[in-house]
Amino acid sequence: MPVAERMYARALFEAAQEHDRLDQVQQELAEFVDAVRDVPELRALLRDPQLDPRAKIAALREILGDADELVRNFVLVLTERGRATELEETQREFDRLVAEATGRLELELATAVELSDDEAAQIVRQIEQSSGRSVDATRRVDPDLLGGVVLQVGSLRLDASLRGRLERLRREMREGTQSSTAGPPLNFTLPSTPTPAALGQSPAPPSATALRSDTEEEEKH
Repeated sequence: MPVAERMYARALFEAAQEHDRLDQVQQELAEFVDAVRDVPELRALLRDPQLDPRAKIAALREILGDADELVRNFVLVLTERGRATELEETQREFDRLVAEATGRLELELATAVELSDDEAAQIVRQIEQSSGRSVDATRRVDPDLLGGVVLQVGSLRLDASLRGRLERLRREMREGTQSSTAGPPLNFTLPSTPTPAALGQSPAPPSATALRSDTEEEEKH
C-alpha cells in the first residue's frame, strides 16, 4: 500500500480515537465502502473523472448527510484530492489500526476452495498462538489461487498460495536468466539525492484535525 493511503488512514484513526468514536467510525466507513462496492451508481460517482468535482462533492454531502462527521469529511477529502479510488484500501488499513489498538487481529483467509469450519478454526488457532492476539477472521474463495492460502491483514499480505509460489518461481527463473546473460556492470556516479518535489511526491494527506470539520474552502463551494 502506498505511503499516502496509510497516512490518510492514520489521520482518520487518530481523529476517531481522540473523539472516542472508533467503533462508530469503523462501522460507518465499512458500510459506505460496502455500498460503493454494491451500488454501481455510487461507484461511478466516486470514480468517474468526467463528473464536475463540485457536483460530485455536493452529491456526496447529500448521501452522507446523516453519517458521522469524521466519516463524511474523510470521504470528501479523499474525493477532492483525487483519491476516492483508494477508499477500500484505506479502509482496510484503518481496520488494521483499530484492531492493533484494541488487541484484535482482523484478517481475511482467501483459499482456492471453501474451508470447513474445523479447517478455518485450526488456521485461526495457529495464528492466535503465533501472534498472542485474538483473531477475527473472514473467509473468501478465490479459485485462481489454485491451492494454499492467502492471509490479508490490513495492508499486509502473506501469500502462501500455489499461484503465488508459481509466480515467484517464474520471477526467479527470469532473474536468473537475465543475470546469466548480463554484461559487466557499468561504472557511474549517482546524482545528488533528489528532493521530494523532484520525485513528484503527492500532496501531504490531511491531519487528524483537518478531518474534524469542513474546511472554509469547502464551505465556499
